Amino acid sequence: MDQESHLRPGDDQELSTLIGRALMALQDSVIMVIAHARQRAVQGFILFIILTLLLWVAAFSYGSFYYSYMPLAAFSAPVNYYYRTDCESPASFLCSYPVANISLMRNKKHVLTFGQAYQMSLQLEMPDSPTNQELGMFMIKTTCFSRDGGQVASSARSSMLRYRSDLLRYLGTLLFLPAFLTGVAEQKQVLEVELFSDYTDDPYVPSMTAVIEILSSKVQIYSSQLYIHAHFTGMRYVLFNFPLLSAMVGVFSNFIFLSVVFVLCYVRLLLKVDWGPDQLGTDGLLSDREENTNSKQEEDEKDAAAAGTADLMFPSDEPHKSEPS
Repeated sequence: MDQESHLRPGDDQELSTLIGRALMALQDSVIMVIAHARQRAVQGFILFIILTLLLWVAAFSYGSFYYSYMPLAAFSAPVNYYYRTDCESPASFLCSYPVANISLMRNKKHVLTFGQAYQMSLQLEMPDSPTNQELGMFMIKTTCFSRDGGQVASSARSSMLRYRSDLLRYLGTLLFLPAFLTGVAEQKQVLEVELFSDYTDDPYVPSMTAVIEILSSKVQIYSSQLYIHAHFTGMRYVLFNFPLLSAMVGVFSNFIFLSVVFVLCYVRLLLKVDWGPDQLGTDGLLSDREENTNSKQEEDEKDAAAAGTADLMFPSDEPHKSEPS
C-alpha cells in the first residue's frame, strides 16, 4: 500500500506533464493553422482585388478603343424646306424650288468619319393628293459643301408617288374610313430616295453642310427626314454586328496581356533581378578579386604591425662608427 501511495504522485505528475505538453502542442498547432488560414485569406483577398482591378482596366481599355475606333453608325436630321412665295403668277403654288440646308455637324464635331463609306437617303412623307399624282416624276438634287463654301460632292435622283388606280383608292378609303375619320391613319405615301449610295468624306476638304433641292414648284410634302447610315467592313463590321462576342474577346485579350505584365513585374520585384554592370561587379567574378585584394591588404597590415612591435621591444645593438681623430 505504501509503495502504491509513493508511486501515484509521480504518475500524476508525469501524466499532468504529458497532458500539458499535448495541450501546448495542440495550442501551437491551432495557432499555426489559424495563422496559416489568416495568411491564405489575406493572400486570397489581395489576389481577388488584383484580378478585379485588372478586369476593370481591361474593360476600360476595350471601351476606350471601341469609342475611338467605331464611328457613328446612323445619323438623322429633319429637313425643313424654304422657298419664295412672292411670285405674281397665281397659277404657281411656289415661286421657287423647295430648298433645305442640313448641317453635318453635331456638338461641334463632324458626323461623317473620314475614310468611312456612308449611304445617304431622303425620306419624304407626301399626301396622296391629286396634285402629287399629276406631278409625276420630280428630281431631287443634293450638294455637299465644305466650310469655305466649295462644292465637295453632288448627286441628282428622281422619284414619284406609287401608282394606284381610282378603284384601289376608293376601296382603300372605304376600308380605312374609321381610321381616317378618327385621325389614326392618313392618306399619304412615304418615299425613300437614295441620295448617295457610297459617300466617303474627304479628310482634307470635309463636308460641313448638305443642300437638298426638290426641282418642282408644285410638290406637296408633309415632312422630310435625312438618314445617313454607315457601311462597315472588316473589323468594324465584326465589332458592330457582333458586339457581345467582340467585347468578350477584347476584354479577355486585354486581361491576359495585363496579367502577364503584372506577373513579370512581380517576379522581377520578388527576385530583384538587376543585370546592370554594378550588380555584375558585386556578385560576379570581380567580387572574388576584391576579396583576395582585401585579404592581402589585411595580411600586410598585420606583418607591418608585428615588425613595428619587434623594433620597439628589441632595438638594434649595432655600434656607432666613430669618426677618425
